[in-house]
Amino acid sequence: MKTGQIIAFLREFAPPVLAEDWDNTGLLIGRESSDISRILTCLTLTPDVATEAIESRVQLIVTHHPVLFRAVRQIVDSDSEGRMLLDLIESGIGVYSPHTSYDSARSGINQQLAAALGLQSIQPLRIPAEPVADATSDTEHAAIAGLGSGRFGDLAEDTSVADLLELTKAALQISNTQFVGDLTQRVNRVGIACGAAADFLRDAAEAGCQVLLTGEARFHACLEARTRDIALILPGHYATERPAIEQLAKILGERFPELQVFASQAETDPVRWT
Repeated sequence: MKTGQIIAFLREFAPPVLAEDWDNTGLLIGRESSDISRILTCLTLTPDVATEAIESRVQLIVTHHPVLFRAVRQIVDSDSEGRMLLDLIESGIGVYSPHTSYDSARSGINQQLAAALGLQSIQPLRIPAEPVADATSDTEHAAIAGLGSGRFGDLAEDTSVADLLELTKAALQISNTQFVGDLTQRVNRVGIACGAAADFLRDAAEAGCQVLLTGEARFHACLEARTRDIALILPGHYATERPAIEQLAKILGERFPELQVFASQAETDPVRWT
């Protein structure tokens, strides 16, 4: 099997046209013509994950967060990222990133989060003005029709912010979460935006949400949420996205049973809780 076959599936599953215009998605290192038998998925490609990939003899890393995100003038071994990239290239390991196209895909991260909370009538929080303008194939047109960024949906019944916090912790299998708002406030419509996406507050308000779940938020975004009387649930960037990385490994493994596909075991949340 060739890397290009995996990329073709990833482009269909998470069409690049769904990615934000500031993003850097797609094949970032490697050749589509390379042979492949093992794939590693991860949230972020760090030196620890790169070492794991090399030792596991994978040929492709699918990382949610892109490497080479900003313009690069040199790749040298005098800095940690340069050493990591050189090690991967020398080991013949390709790197693909779906990033925000996976966030917004039909079965993507935000959809998975909304489903994990049991939301009903799930819809995008933000729909592009011209959602198919840049689609390059009928498949992409069909895949993104009516889709957009973030999600919102309704709970089966009204609940308190306190109970929704417990539901979130159970769904994400975490022990702690930050929040903004009144624990006794009753809520029935929930906005979802994985990662660091408090900029969806206005979209959540316009959709009638009483709460927005995102991974992390700046201080002033928390103040804005309080001013808008919208609760924020902040379980952490890692907590809102890592489960989808494990799910992506499962999806790839089921689609390509002849390959060995696994999520990184070396990856951990850099933020610690006490």
